[in-house]
Amino acid sequence: MPHTTAPEVDENHNPWQILSTEVKYQNPWISVREDQVLNPGGGRGIYGVVSMKNKALGIIPVDAEGNTWLVGQYRYPLNEYSWEIPMGGGLIERDILESAQRELKEETGLLAARWTRIARLHTSNSVTDEEGFVYLAEDLTQSDLEPEETEDLRLWKLPLAEAVRMAMDDRITDGISVAGLLKAEKVLAARTA
Repeated sequence: MPHTTAPEVDENHNPWQILSTEVKYQNPWISVREDQVLNPGGGRGIYGVVSMKNKALGIIPVDAEGNTWLVGQYRYPLNEYSWEIPMGGGLIERDILESAQRELKEETGLLAARWTRIARLHTSNSVTDEEGFVYLAEDLTQSDLEPEETEDLRLWKLPLAEAVRMAMDDRITDGISVAGLLKAEKVLAARTA
């Protein structure tokens, strides 16, 4: 029978036992390790974990008319083109807001006077420890783009409501973008309610 309230759990109890761990691969962005484990049922097995060396950052710029900007680019692992909110990575030891401000300027040329953190999320918590943050950026001014050399980006300014529709009908599939757009819509609606 389902609980009508959250059941009590010991959030600090880890039912997994690590017998050994070995880094199998690493580069400047990720580290892949393989753990020999005893699972919660007591069986032996392996668990692969991708550890990220950056925080994931997504930014939803919204102007006074309710427009936002999407960034389009080819995503190598998916072998397909993807429309997303402006995003990137920030060094774990660096201030996440500073990193978000840098990413917004790099990808869109936009500067924002008002920043609101609207989400903290884990992108795929069964295989990676990646932690992401999404910011709403407002009171915008335009400056110059500063894209990284590995990026071939296209910018699209459109109403935030259209970007939300794109997330709802799977034209936007990036998890941080979908979660961020839906939360941004709720945050902005709550301000006017």
